[in-house]
Amino acid sequence: MKYKRILLKLSGEAMMGEQKAGIEPNVVKSIAAQIKELRDRNVDVGIVIGGGNIIRGMAAASMGMDRVTADHMGMLATVINALALQDAIEHLGIPARVLSGIEMQKVAESFIRRRAMSHLSKGRVVIFGAGTGNPFFSTDTAAALRAIEIEAEVILKATNVDGVYSEDPKKNPEAIRFDQISFQDVLEKNLRVMDGAAIAICRESGIPILVFDMKVPGNLVAVVEGDATGTLVGK
Repeated sequence: MKYKRILLKLSGEAMMGEQKAGIEPNVVKSIAAQIKELRDRNVDVGIVIGGGNIIRGMAAASMGMDRVTADHMGMLATVINALALQDAIEHLGIPARVLSGIEMQKVAESFIRRRAMSHLSKGRVVIFGAGTGNPFFSTDTAAALRAIEIEAEVILKATNVDGVYSEDPKKNPEAIRFDQISFQDVLEKNLRVMDGAAIAICRESGIPILVFDMKVPGNLVAVVEGDATGTLVGK
């Protein structure tokens, strides 16, 4: 395998399949099966998941809700998704733990770096919920921070397209796909791979981001093997 420890960034929308909102169990099972394939190959897996299939803090704030309250609701949504994914992974016989950025002892373990590292060393999949635990920070930023903290070799950004394009390829078929692009170009071209704070953290720490299409069956394993189509964002 090209990578031995990865941080997988999933959007909340990845959990809802063709639904307009919520969680589609078969989609979650499919994601869990791909994660099992990685564990079967002894790849350490950390996951940060969003909550946009349930609620987006910024969207709720734009409708008049207090931003801090809205962001806390968004964090709770990510924990719901994390628990759903944990359950699906464990049904496949792979141990998994949810570590939350917000204390909720009866639901998940609180995030402590040493605890996360210990779980990974024991072959457990670690799912990070509640983002950074702070309002005004996205799950992209949480993914960048957690990747550094668990010493991941790469952030795998799962999307519904096969890499980073100069424009939205669904709107412009002539959009150019990049095989590789620098952090600086991503920022200057406003390509929105991840938010600006996350890109800055990755650039500072030297952790590359690999953008790939998660919907293609087997693509997650292929990416970790170094065989799948995608875009590598680095220095």
